[in-house]
Amino acid sequence: MTPTEYATAIGSEVRAELARQRKTQADLAAALSLTPATIGRRLDGTSPFNVVELAKTANWLGVPVANLRPATPAVSA
Repeated sequence: MTPTEYATAIGSEVRAELARQRKTQADLAAALSLTPATIGRRLDGTSPFNVVELAKTANWLGVPVANLRPATPAVSA
């Protein structure tokens, strides 16, 4: 998985969790003190979440950070 694909996958996981909790991108932007446009770039993978943002997002959503990371595909030998 490339860094861009990974950033996109994290954004998808965060977006899915937001939907499950019926929270909006604007809610997340306010919680992280970022603009809605910045959150949009994080969620679509254009600009990846940094470690602090991802930790704060997980805390705000009440889930472990691991829940916001994509599943690692099995590697065959």
